[in-house]
Formats: sequence, C-alpha cells, structure tokens
Amino acid sequence: MISNNSVVEVSYRILDSEGELLDQTEDGEPMVYLHGHNNLMPALEKALDGKAAGDDVEITLQPSEAFGELQPDSVQRVSKKHFKQYGKLSVGDVIPLRTEDGQKIVTITKVGHSMVDVDTNHPYAGKTVQFKVKVLRERAATEEEVAHGHAHGFDGESGHHH
Repeated sequence: MISNNSVVEVSYRILDSEGELLDQTEDGEPMVYLHGHNNLMPALEKALDGKAAGDDVEITLQPSEAFGELQPDSVQRVSKKHFKQYGKLSVGDVIPLRTEDGQKIVTITKVGHSMVDVDTNHPYAGKTVQFKVKVLRERAATEEEVAHGHAHGFDGESGHHH
C-alpha cells in the first residue's frame, strides 16, 4: 500500500471541467514519484495514500489545489536571446524557460524585434481539473531515495537524474 517513502508508478489523465483532455502520460512511459516528499500536489498525494497497484483514483481539484489561481500580473518581458534554441516563436507557444527560480513553463503572448512577452502562469492555472490516475506499481524507497527526496526510477529502468 502507498504510504510515506513509497516509490509509486502511475499513469494519469488530466481533464478540464468540460472533460477536455489537457495532459496524460504517454503509453509505456508512466510517471514515477516518491510519496510523502512533496513531489505531487498535496490533495492528489492524499488521494493516493493507502492505494495499491491496480487501484484507480479519480479526484477533482480546484485551481488553488492544482495549478494555482490565474495571476493577471504575471506577464514579463524577456530578451529574445533567451529563446534562441526554440527558433521562430509564435504567440501561444508554450515552452520551458530557465529563471532565477528554476525552470518555468511559460506561454508566449507577444513577439517583438528584440523582446518577448511571456505569461508565467502555468498553462492550466485557473482551471478546475480532474485527475484520473491508475496505480501501476509501488515499492519501498531505498535509503538513498529518501535522503534525496525523489525516486530514482522503478527497478532501475528509468534511470536517475538530478
């Protein structure tokens, strides 16, 4: 059963309040995480607590429990040089951007000659979302995983990356 310090492998689907698919794990590429170490949204992790391989979990989360409320003042202007590796940019592109606070997923809102305006809200901010999760496997974490605060893969096949 899933509890603190369990390494858990799941597949999931995320739907918005109209039932539109927002995200899902790819076939053959489940998500692996260390339970009880703030690697998931707290409400989702709580819903998975005590579950076991083969269990299905469905939970609807409000914006404050999921990807956050929409922050209207989150548009920032960034030098175009930070986007060179992405080639031609278009309004609506969603890309990872390295920031002082680590990597953030941003949405391009305006492309100028030398500057780009980006919205730093998560693309699903402000949305009520439903998670449909299938627990595939779970095992006890190693001492190293607990010390590091994250899973190092499942049975070694997923590798270990910091």
